[in-house]
Amino acid sequence: MKMVIIGLLIPFVGTAAGAACVFFLKNELKIGVQRALSGFAAGVMVAASIWSLIVPAIDQSSDKGRLAFLPAFIGFWLGIFFLLLLDHIIPHFHVGIEQAEGPKSHLTKIVMLVLAVTLHNIPEGMAVGVVYAGLVGGSEKITAGAALALALGIAIQNFPEGAIISMPLYAEGKSKPKSFWLGVLSGAVEPVFGGLTVLIAGLVVPAMPYLLAFAAGAMLYVVVEELIPEMSVGEHSNVGVIAFATGFSLMMALDVALG
Repeated sequence: MKMVIIGLLIPFVGTAAGAACVFFLKNELKIGVQRALSGFAAGVMVAASIWSLIVPAIDQSSDKGRLAFLPAFIGFWLGIFFLLLLDHIIPHFHVGIEQAEGPKSHLTKIVMLVLAVTLHNIPEGMAVGVVYAGLVGGSEKITAGAALALALGIAIQNFPEGAIISMPLYAEGKSKPKSFWLGVLSGAVEPVFGGLTVLIAGLVVPAMPYLLAFAAGAMLYVVVEELIPEMSVGEHSNVGVIAFATGFSLMMALDVALG
């Protein structure tokens, strides 16, 4: 259990460390840096969705023969629809976009910015939670190294996310401590949803392939709906593409080397 708790907290520590950048950097992150960070996060999440979630989901259903893809297929689409639902019922505001998304609300721009990152972090927490649940459950397709690789990969891409949330808050007039704690708060949802996923997966062991693919679908929804537009906005979007490739290859290497 200690290993699971540590694994669930690793990504949260990444967010907190990134949010702490507000104490060391004087100005808001430049748009080019933000594009690069969004691209890097997208690359990590895509690689994690494939190697750490979808492939193990299909492997765990190998007894179904040619229909081994079915649990992953179903879980993937459930994850997509889950994030689509949250995207429509929770008001939020993405960095670099002047129009709020979701239902009309009287919430401030800062609150909706925090909500946007919180939405982003939900599938990441679920992904780490379901992998550690598989490890605890004795799944042969999930190793301690693979679970650690996913937690580290998510933590690495959470670092720039923490900075992306805290730095704009400080630039808009919030104090450094308040900007830091709001950045940290946006990542607190990860260990919470990770823990809930561990409990659910432990109670319904046959659902593991569905849950793995569910987390993958939710993560890829975030990538396509949020991160790719952010990394491609404006001129010289090749910076985002290179950062995406860097994040993807790093997560791929971590998963293979530690798995």
